[in-house]
Amino acid sequence: MALMTGNTKAAQSAGGNDLRIFVFALFFIFGGITSLNDVVIPKLKALFTLNYAEAMLVQSAFFAAYFIISLPAAEIVKRFGYMRTAVVGLVTMTIGCLLFVPASASGQFGMFLFALFVLAAGITTVQVVANPLISMLGNPATAHSRLTFAQAFNSLGTTIFPYVGSILILGSLSTVDPAKLSGAALDSFRAVETQVVEHTYLGLAAALAVVAAVVWFERKRLVEAPGEPGSIAAAFALLKRPRFGFGALCIFLYVGAEVAIGSLMVNYLMQSSVLGVAAEDAGKHVPYYWGGAMVGRFVGTYFLRVYSPGKVLACFTTAAIALLAISANSVGFISGYALLAVGLCNSIMFPTIFSLASEKLGDRTAEGSGIICMAIVGGAIVPWVTGGFADLSHSLKFALVVPAVCYATILSFGWYARRPA
Repeated sequence: MALMTGNTKAAQSAGGNDLRIFVFALFFIFGGITSLNDVVIPKLKALFTLNYAEAMLVQSAFFAAYFIISLPAAEIVKRFGYMRTAVVGLVTMTIGCLLFVPASASGQFGMFLFALFVLAAGITTVQVVANPLISMLGNPATAHSRLTFAQAFNSLGTTIFPYVGSILILGSLSTVDPAKLSGAALDSFRAVETQVVEHTYLGLAAALAVVAAVVWFERKRLVEAPGEPGSIAAAFALLKRPRFGFGALCIFLYVGAEVAIGSLMVNYLMQSSVLGVAAEDAGKHVPYYWGGAMVGRFVGTYFLRVYSPGKVLACFTTAAIALLAISANSVGFISGYALLAVGLCNSIMFPTIFSLASEKLGDRTAEGSGIICMAIVGGAIVPWVTGGFADLSHSLKFALVVPAVCYATILSFGWYARRPA
């Protein structure tokens, strides 16, 4: 029996509303933890005296996990089901958080990258579970709006976590210049200064362990039939379908653009030509970016029920490009808040691209979800390219051309997919 067919029937007969709450909670958790990177980056950039391209390796290490782990996670879903796979993901996330302890003790940037990769491997596994599961829990005709509504909980996490993180992590930026230290003194300084990062992730590890235990004890709530194992080559064959292949490319570009903007936001707002504020204050503005996505997703749920999802996607990407142009060509309040407002435009993009690309995959939806989650590796590559543009041009504003090109491509996909598959 194909996994998705069997599971759809099981999901609809096993208390769909209760399971939706469980999935909403997963979206909240992995969204919030992912957004913490935006406040970790300026902290590590200062401590390890990194340029922008080097600092973006935080996102490269994190989002590389999507490329490596997504298809294996899809196979775990097929073999063991959604609930057990969710536990695997949550436990892996817990281990990743705990790895910040040796990373802090070592005072080595590479150790932080490794901890972030393991953490992201768990998040990838959870996301491979969450995206198709929420699409299954209800009428297929309203999958676009239901996934968008679930993504609003993801945005709730990305709104809350950076604000708290900016207080815990950025509020303690030292006045000591690490570039003036060397040897044991530098190692000791970094170990002490990174303890705030360590303590933040230890708290997350404790919370994740509790959630994993709850999901394990509730695992029988969803009765699932094991699916047939597939091959990686067969999964990649889905990319030959024009609509799916184009959609996977747009997921790559969308995540890359969203992450690139969020990653640079603190340093962008700190510029004297923008808001000229301190790191902690700039970090407290980041929730406006992610909060805009949350508001837009609740509002977008209505528009996606009334209008063609492809046309709605095209309109939102057009607005994002316009805001990037305004931010790059203005100063002060207008420049800063135009960039923050891009978050509102990002709101419906991921769920709409995901559902448009996945239309009529049928029994191959799990494979499709794995491929699309692999495409999230755009968050590893596009921010690094954006950081490189910033270093070469010595201008964060000029670097905004990279996400603008990404949004332009997504606009064309929205227009291409404006009619049902």
